[in-house]
Amino acid sequence: MKHMLMKLIRYLSANWYEKLVFIFIGVILANMIAVFEGFWWKETYQIAYFTIFTAVAIDILLPLRSQFVKILLQIIASLFITIKFARMDWIISKVDRWQDWLWWLQVHAVQLHPFIWISAALLALYVLFGIWTTTRVRMFGLIGVSLVSLTVADSFTPIWLWDEVGMIVFIGLLWLAASHISKLQREHPSSFKELIEYPLQLILPVALVLTVLMSVGLSMPSLAPVLQDPYTMWKESKGERVQVFLGDKGSESQSSLNKGNASSGYSRSDEALGGGFDYDYSPMMTVSTSHRSYWRGETKAFYTGNGWINASGSDTPSTIVAVQKGVAFPIVEEPVAGTLQIDQIVTMIRKDVYPVLFAAAPVSKVNWIDNDEVAMRQDLIWEADSWELRLLNWSMKNKTYPEAYSLTSMVPVLDEDALRKSQAGWANKDEAADNSYYLQIPASMPARVKELAEQVTAEGTNDYDKARLLEQYLRLNFNYNNKPDTKKITGLTSDFVDTFLFELKEGYCDYFSTSMAIMARSLGMPARWVKGFAPGVLPASTYGPPGGFMEEDMNPKGAGTYTVRNSDAHSWVEIYFEGFGWIPFEATAGFSFPYSYAEEEKAALPDTVIEDGDESAAAANGRSFNSRLWAWSSASLLAVAAAAWLIVRRKQLIASWRRIRHGSYTPNDQIVFETQKLLRMCKKRGMERQEHETLREAVLRWSQSQKRLREDFRWVLDGFEQAKYSPMIVTAEDVDRFAAKVKSLIEELR
Repeated sequence: MKHMLMKLIRYLSANWYEKLVFIFIGVILANMIAVFEGFWWKETYQIAYFTIFTAVAIDILLPLRSQFVKILLQIIASLFITIKFARMDWIISKVDRWQDWLWWLQVHAVQLHPFIWISAALLALYVLFGIWTTTRVRMFGLIGVSLVSLTVADSFTPIWLWDEVGMIVFIGLLWLAASHISKLQREHPSSFKELIEYPLQLILPVALVLTVLMSVGLSMPSLAPVLQDPYTMWKESKGERVQVFLGDKGSESQSSLNKGNASSGYSRSDEALGGGFDYDYSPMMTVSTSHRSYWRGETKAFYTGNGWINASGSDTPSTIVAVQKGVAFPIVEEPVAGTLQIDQIVTMIRKDVYPVLFAAAPVSKVNWIDNDEVAMRQDLIWEADSWELRLLNWSMKNKTYPEAYSLTSMVPVLDEDALRKSQAGWANKDEAADNSYYLQIPASMPARVKELAEQVTAEGTNDYDKARLLEQYLRLNFNYNNKPDTKKITGLTSDFVDTFLFELKEGYCDYFSTSMAIMARSLGMPARWVKGFAPGVLPASTYGPPGGFMEEDMNPKGAGTYTVRNSDAHSWVEIYFEGFGWIPFEATAGFSFPYSYAEEEKAALPDTVIEDGDESAAAANGRSFNSRLWAWSSASLLAVAAAAWLIVRRKQLIASWRRIRHGSYTPNDQIVFETQKLLRMCKKRGMERQEHETLREAVLRWSQSQKRLREDFRWVLDGFEQAKYSPMIVTAEDVDRFAAKVKSLIEELR
């Protein structure tokens, strides 16, 4: 055992600097992928980290001289890791023909998307950086690019990356120290041997300085960063803020006359809408769903002229259902066009407390809260009229919010032809009277709001088309702006909707949705205001192969795990249609509600008989998908093969490059050429050769002031004189050694 340990220590100590470089590159790449926090799935991060550090382990621990073999092992390991964590479902079937083998490979390859692309990209970066960072200049280049990438991402994304920046700086300092020690060992071995006889004197000062620097940096209180990227500094010098991605909804509503800004997120109060907000892109929850949808929260029905409130006796639901685990809620009204079942698992990321659970609407049953083995909470009710899963006696101070929950929703299918034959409102007079508050408008509402609504919908022949005309008018004639210009407000009216429509003419979702709800009510269409979240982001749709698979081919229903951020908080409108129930409308410019249409669902039924023409079309789609898959697979294999060929043939390629670069130069001419490079650097450093001096005289004079480089200068001088004046032709190996020595001298003189 002791003998094996000694052999391992000797192996690791040999070429120790090259092994350290692999570790440094691996840590840098691991820190760089923090940019994708909240966008990648947990499995993606597992694959990424295991791919990087397995590649590092292969380079450090396996005593293989062939770099090609190491890269091949790293590719195999990366593929194994991807298959392991992507949870591939293996299909066991009898394979008789080569076409069956292609089918079998295709079925399994599809399951690796998009993980395999991320794994391959990280491995390629690791290998390329390992080959490229052979000099100190390139080392600084890699560290610099990493720092710039992280600082820019910190400024333009919601992710705080200063810990990762600090780690990159720490790695850079370690790398620089290791580079100096390696150079000392290479060029002055006797001095290095004397130094390592007292390792504490070598290691302790370096470790002490780095520890103090990092400890001070990590223990400092949270302050505004001293160093910022140039773009941020330029914008802030002009009194402006850096704008990043689109978001929506302020976490605290403010008066339209208030110029202060909140942060985007789910609002606590909607009594005074308006103002502006700053984007907050921190993740709020993830939703694993069978279909893409909006995640509905609360409903408001009473508009005050400034915002929305819960008025006693008006929008208090009359139908309240106790929630039982896995038991479906009673059906109040079955839409004539049918419903679509959507299964969801919501996992909270933030620790905030909300009065409702979020889901596609309406919810049909609650499958479990926190986990499948826990009993159902007793403080949860289903308000059937308002479509809210509400916590009883909700208070932020004394309530706990579920960490995760599973729901099933039955979403109305949209049949526009049938909706055009329907009427907005309730045919039954008693029901219409009970829900009259959905037509409530403040007495102070200016008449021009209704006049504008009538003008916009003049061409509509039915209530559904009128609602669509209102929606289209707002989307096309008003601008989305998270910080509307309040200087446009004249103060002639205090009504929020009137101010938006006739003075401000820009805003975010609260402006658009509230205006549509009130304009619809002015036309006699029952409407209510809804707030919740837009769908969020699917990792696969964001980080797929460049120009690769079409989303509608890969995922036509939008199934997957969505990351929902505070910036996805949103509000929209629902209008009641007889026989259909509440139908959502999206009036905000730049947003699109993910409807489920009757025609699409009929086409998706599994028992439909396929005609010959349809079968041909389906086969054509399949071939199109297969061709894209195999095109990418072939391109990936070609790229890997090309990289492997370049590595194997690198010496021949280097020789070819030298022939191209130096043309017909002989090896002796190349030594003279390298010497001229050194002389140019010496001239920049004030060591200029006089007209009456020979090169030997100049070098001897320079050696008086550069005593530590005296031996190196003389070695170069001897090589130059031999190549210049001797009839002997030097070898290519001599040229390489001479070029390396010149390069070392140039670095010392910089």
